[in-house]
Amino acid sequence: MTAISARFDLKLNQEDKNIFAQAAALMGTTMAGFVRNAAKEKAQELLEHESRITLSPGDFKAFVDSLDAAFTPNPALKDALEHARRDVRRV
Repeated sequence: MTAISARFDLKLNQEDKNIFAQAAALMGTTMAGFVRNAAKEKAQELLEHESRITLSPGDFKAFVDSLDAAFTPNPALKDALEHARRDVRRV
């Protein structure tokens, strides 16, 4: 079992406390455990959802087409590559 290293206090109105207490009892856990697990589950769901990028079919096609298109370096990249070829030595 891991030791608790942080504390988080939460003030609730009586109605919310009663709901959490009833739900915790149904799950066979403490109210603190129920709230902790529910909050963690919701946070993980939100983080997972927000870390994904969703494209419409048209946007996806434009993205894939741009990846498949021939790449042409711009002048700044050409200069940087020339500088690297000329001045950077590999060991």
